[in-house]
Formats: sequence, structure tokens, C-alpha cells
Amino acid sequence: MQRPDAILKQVMAAFERESHLKLHNCPIHISRDSGALTVAGEVPDIASKKRFIRLTRTYSDGEPLIDRLRVSAEPPIGDGELRTRICERILRTVEFRNCVICARVKDQLEMLRGTMDQAGEEGGGVVEVTVEGGVVTLTGQVMSLSHRRLASVIAWWVGGCRDVTNLLELVPAEADGDEEIHEALALVLESDPRVHAEQITINVESKRITLAGRVATEAERRQAEMDAWCLDTVGGVVNRIEVRA
Repeated sequence: MQRPDAILKQVMAAFERESHLKLHNCPIHISRDSGALTVAGEVPDIASKKRFIRLTRTYSDGEPLIDRLRVSAEPPIGDGELRTRICERILRTVEFRNCVICARVKDQLEMLRGTMDQAGEEGGGVVEVTVEGGVVTLTGQVMSLSHRRLASVIAWWVGGCRDVTNLLELVPAEADGDEEIHEALALVLESDPRVHAEQITINVESKRITLAGRVATEAERRQAEMDAWCLDTVGGVVNRIEVRA
């Protein structure tokens, strides 16, 4: 069994080879307690977080992993403001128009649209948003994996989010796989006004996403990749999108 500092060194080296980014100025550490590794610290964006956690799993020889890695929020915003922004964005999103939307505020439930009695109605569901220390927790139930993944992406889109814990249940249950990831990402790209979804192609194999196509700017290219990284249960993202000269 490798020492945590040895694992961290290997992960840092692999991260730099894969992403060409350096994290030496980021406060990251790996510790072991009760047979599990804990990764804690701060990284600049969601792509760095997902890459780092995936690489840690690769080098940890199957040890249980606790993810306490957070994304830096610059400028930082308060939990109340972040919660309000996320709820307002979900309320405006057409895919959640039939969902009951509520917020957990100091152990009190605030209903923003609908009532709990409506949550089980056909085409409905319920999304409850809680924020603590910049970490967003989503609970309730939705009708598809695409809705579940879109809720996480919306939380990341708002800005100021440090992590997302998505506990939304699927009713009815739905098997996950490459096709479902493809469907969810297509929905996300179509919902993001910063990208032209029709110019981007998506391929998913073993939960690894490959993006291709041609877009007008480097910013749009990067945004499409970030959208892919924001999805739950993704095994990696390869960005082959070209920028038109």
C-alpha cells in the first residue's frame, strides 16, 4: 500500500501530463484514515476537480476514496445568494417547468413553486436546493437521468459553487450508460447560450466523452468542454473541437 504523499506525487505528475496545467500552488493533500483515502483542498475549476479525482482513483489501487476537493469561488458569494441564484435558474429552465422547486433555509423548507402534494403528478417531480459552505446539495426526485444531470450543471453554471452533491432520485428508475450521457450532454449544450450546439458533435464510449466540430472562438471551445465536465458520472473528456480561422 502506497503512502498518501507518494500517491499525491504520482497524481500531480499525471495531471500535468494530461491537462498541461500545474497545481503546485493549489492547497491539495491526500490522507488515509480507517482504510480510506481523503482528497481535500482547492482547485481552479470543475475540470481540474474531476480530472484529479479520476487520477487519484487510478493510482490508489482500489482504495475507498472520500472527495473533499473544492472548486475555488472568485469572487466568493454567500450561501444564501448562491441558493437564490440556483433556484431562480432552475425555475426559468423549461425542462423543470412541471417540477416543484423548493429551498432548504436553516432547516426550514421554502416552497418556491408548487406544493409537495404536486410532486407525484404526471410529468412532475421535486427539486430541493441546499447550500452550505458553497457546497450545493440537490435532493428530491426527477423523471430522467438527463434532468438529474442538468440540475447539477445548472448549479455549476451559476458561479460561486464549490461542489455539487446530487442526491436526486429517478422515478421511475432508469439504467445509466453511454447513450444516456450523450443525451444529457446534448440537452446541456442546447441549453447553454454560450455555445452553438449544432456545430458540436458528441461521442461517448465507456463514459468517456469526445467532443468534435468547429466553433467561432476559443472561449466557446472551452465552454463546451466545461459543460461536459459538469455532468455527473463522466469518465473523462477529450476536446477535439477546432476553432475556425
